[in-house]
Amino acid sequence: MSNLYGDYNQKIDYVFKGVLIGDSAVGKSQLLARFARNEFNVDSKATIGVEFHTKTLVIDNKTVKSQIWDTAGQERYRAVTSAYYRGAVGAMLVYDMTKRQSFDNMARWLEELRGHADTNIIIIRIGNKCDLANLRAVPTEDAKEFAQREILFFMETSALESTNVETAFFTVLTQIYRIISKKALTANDELDPNGNAALLKGTRIIVPNQDMQTPSKTGCCA
Repeated sequence: MSNLYGDYNQKIDYVFKGVLIGDSAVGKSQLLARFARNEFNVDSKATIGVEFHTKTLVIDNKTVKSQIWDTAGQERYRAVTSAYYRGAVGAMLVYDMTKRQSFDNMARWLEELRGHADTNIIIIRIGNKCDLANLRAVPTEDAKEFAQREILFFMETSALESTNVETAFFTVLTQIYRIISKKALTANDELDPNGNAALLKGTRIIVPNQDMQTPSKTGCCA
């Protein structure tokens, strides 16, 4: 496997749509900015509605374009963001490890995600702001237990310090690639007018049991 950034002139072999979800102010936009542009904005404001960023990388010599949607966490935008779950093959459930309520709300977010997305969507649970260890309100063991029970990947990150951010996104994107390449899905292999592979939309991804087990190692800050 090669986790390398793709050349803009390369033919795109796959386009994967992912979504970031969770309560407002947990750092979803900062995580995306760090992954897509290696930026962190100390004056970041709440996302209004939905926005997305793309990043191209290479996995097993295949060029993969990730299209990550940042869905607003505020309740009043719920009707807007629910439509954006459709077509997603990966999801990042983000909570703020210094705010217990954002962690407790994960069950609700997971239920909503599974109600709108493909049943076999690849999901990683992200505990953000691990740089604020002295303010921790969510023990790592609590998060690991939830992830194991729900069969999710899990990692703790810091968008501020860029800790585990790329690793978290690459974990999801690589797992998606492995499943799709194994199953040789052809439903969306038609090329668009520009010669790029079409965005995977509504494709049911059948995941072998061994592929969906929670990883034996979870990333977190020391």
